[in-house]
Amino acid sequence: MSRPPTLEPHLQRYNLAFLWSVCLVAAMGGLLFGYDWVVIGGAKPFYEPYFYIAPKTFWQGFAQSSALGGCLVGAVLSGILADRWGRRRLLIAAGLLFTISAIWTALADSYLTFNAARVLGGIGIGLASNLSPMYIAEVSPAEVRGVFVSINQLTIVIGILAAQVTNWVIAQPVPAGIAEEQLADFIRSTWNGQLGWRWMFGAETVPAALFFVLMFVVPESPRWLVKAGKVEAADRILTRVGGSRYAAEALRDIRETLSSQSGQRVRIAQLADSRILRIFALGVFLAVFQQWCGINVIFNYAQEVFQAAGYSISDVMLNIVITGVINLIFTFVAIYTVDRWGRRSLMLIGSGSLAAIYLVLGLGYHVNSTGIHMLLLVISAIACYAMSLAPVTWVIISEIFPNRIRGVGVSIAVFSLWLGCTALTLTFPLLLGALGPDGVFWLYGAICAGGFLCILRFLPETKGKTLEDIERQFIGGQTTK
Repeated sequence: MSRPPTLEPHLQRYNLAFLWSVCLVAAMGGLLFGYDWVVIGGAKPFYEPYFYIAPKTFWQGFAQSSALGGCLVGAVLSGILADRWGRRRLLIAAGLLFTISAIWTALADSYLTFNAARVLGGIGIGLASNLSPMYIAEVSPAEVRGVFVSINQLTIVIGILAAQVTNWVIAQPVPAGIAEEQLADFIRSTWNGQLGWRWMFGAETVPAALFFVLMFVVPESPRWLVKAGKVEAADRILTRVGGSRYAAEALRDIRETLSSQSGQRVRIAQLADSRILRIFALGVFLAVFQQWCGINVIFNYAQEVFQAAGYSISDVMLNIVITGVINLIFTFVAIYTVDRWGRRSLMLIGSGSLAAIYLVLGLGYHVNSTGIHMLLLVISAIACYAMSLAPVTWVIISEIFPNRIRGVGVSIAVFSLWLGCTALTLTFPLLLGALGPDGVFWLYGAICAGGFLCILRFLPETKGKTLEDIERQFIGGQTTK
């Protein structure tokens, strides 16, 4: 599809070099989020024997989801502090937490310290997953906001792939044919079980420290600066983005949306407005749906998913890398299409396609089908997710909340996202034991079908609109396409 000819004149008025530099640095929070979130899936076959964690138990799910508990704390903290302290300082704090967590997890000598370190990293994820897309959305002009916010998802995917490749490179081959009851003892005695999984977590230290340092040179969000009364500082940043005329227009628009509400603190009465509640409901639904569409169990429980399809542990490690490559490729598809096809269209494509794929995948598991066609079905699901629900949900969440309450609004949506992810990760081992892999994927397929209907009914299109125009659309009660 060729680029619309009307886009180029608009792009020429912006300082794209400056936009790329600040957005890429902010998006490094997404890279660390992706790495920290997924590295545990590849390390899982090796740290579980080390800590004597039994399969299909609560303790297995707890180790997988302890970081997600930290995510909930980070999301709450960002909601409390983002509108008071700004976006930049909290992203610096996230970088510090990622760095400490990476080192501490690598050195953990007990189940307790392992999970404590994972919780600390999870707080960093909660902060970064909230603030990185919010910051990028508030810096970016309307015509390219979808692309730049999607860059955050691209860095998440790069972080996921980096974790998958790192795990694959570090892990030494596990011989096939070892009896299941002897496998844990064997792994516990190998380099994989003693040191390999530590290097998988510790490798995050380098990008985490780099993110921490680089965030000191990134400017604060101009929209937050206006809200905090620092108009001159906001004007300098907006002028650097698009020149003095763009800065004047943006400042006028931002002030107009803020002028109807007095004071610096968000008031409970504002959040109780029925129009605001509709926005919150939409944001929370999309956030939870992005998690409960089921893709994340493939990343976090790849061992179970692929072993059920007939693959050995060593094959699983390679398959994980393949899924990461597909995830990366189709994220570029999302970046190309999000400001062309629109947010709503991509969300409908993703949810509808996943429902159909899960139906077929569940049938495959039901008849005990094994082999490459099962891998191809999993890859197809990841491709659909990567070009739709994964990046577009973050774009929508970052842009639908009014300027006045964006920090609180995004925080609540992200908190709901991580609450959904925590519940998903905790319950998967239990669901797998109760329903089997076929029943689990049929359940996720039904959820995707329901999500498709809700998106069709309630999600308006927001592409090409300024944040202030989107605010007027929602607050004015317009929910049409």
